[in-house]
Amino acid sequence: MGELIGYARCSTVLQDLTAQREILLELGVGDDRIYLDKGLTGTNRARPGLDQALAAVRAGDTLVVPKLDRLARSVPDARDIGDTLIARGVRLSLGGTIYDPADPMSKMFFNMLAVFAEFEADLLKMRTREGMAVARAKGKLKGKKPKLTARQQAELVRMRAPAASTPSPT
Repeated sequence: MGELIGYARCSTVLQDLTAQREILLELGVGDDRIYLDKGLTGTNRARPGLDQALAAVRAGDTLVVPKLDRLARSVPDARDIGDTLIARGVRLSLGGTIYDPADPMSKMFFNMLAVFAEFEADLLKMRTREGMAVARAKGKLKGKKPKLTARQQAELVRMRAPAASTPSPT
């Protein structure tokens, strides 16, 4: 059996990766073999930590992820990652359950999990939009506060205004 390579991700910089890191450590991944992405959503395919984890795995290794939604939030992305793992002879561990992407049964379960992860992401987006619409209707969602005060804005306008024309000496 090869190396265990871990990957964890959280969507915002305010979230903490401690729980995911602890899960990976409990699953036998060495602290120096855990790759992280912070502040990147699962739908964003440009994830440096994931790229590093995929670069670190070799044939016979296992990519260990706490949950599938930490790896991918769309079916096409999950399939792309699965195909990459198959091509490289790498197994996938989701929360301790091993999936061999080359095995038809494992592939089916992996794809089903990907469908549920995408569904969960879509539900979250829908609830967020609904909540924002309700808040907007109640006048509680007014957008981002301006970075400049009204006084600062007026000063900028004054500074940009053309200078009062002064008679030119003739």
